[in-house]
Amino acid sequence: MSVFGYGRVSTLQQTTENQRLELESSGFVIDYWFSDTGVSGKTSARQRPQFSALLDKIRDGETLVVSKLDRLGRDAIDVLSTVKYLAERNIQVIVLQLGKTDLTSAAGKLLLTMLIAVAAMERDLLIERTQSGLARAKAEGKQLGRPAKTTNIQRSEIIQKLNDGESVSAVSRCYGVSRANIINIRNSVLN
Repeated sequence: MSVFGYGRVSTLQQTTENQRLELESSGFVIDYWFSDTGVSGKTSARQRPQFSALLDKIRDGETLVVSKLDRLGRDAIDVLSTVKYLAERNIQVIVLQLGKTDLTSAAGKLLLTMLIAVAAMERDLLIERTQSGLARAKAEGKQLGRPAKTTNIQRSEIIQKLNDGESVSAVSRCYGVSRANIINIRNSVLN
């Protein structure tokens, strides 16, 4: 039975070569190598071109090896559904980072479930900390978000120029801001 290797990197400046070498140096003989370059882990596994091609080629009973769990995906639901789909086809899923544990085995499923639960908890805690920090900053009177490109006086002048018949393009050139910015200022007065 064949061993399939899969690698993924998020940017075009990165390479999957280190992932392939890591698998081979761990003793795996990779018969088929597939890699997605410039594809975010947030993209569903089945929507990635090379992973989809791998799924078309891999046969029941074969083995898929990846260096780290996040190569399969960052979304818990996607990783679980991918592993479940492969398990239904009797395809072993080995994640080198987890000590060559087959994620389709009973122990592997337990390990995967615990890891995903911890990742979800970390994500929830990060969101809580972020929300708490934003609330504190707001309570302290700090301006949140991107700073305005124009002052209140400039916005009044812009409205006056538009009312006097100047074009949006001319006003945007005059103040060195985008047309969209001028349109937003105009629309804020209309609303």
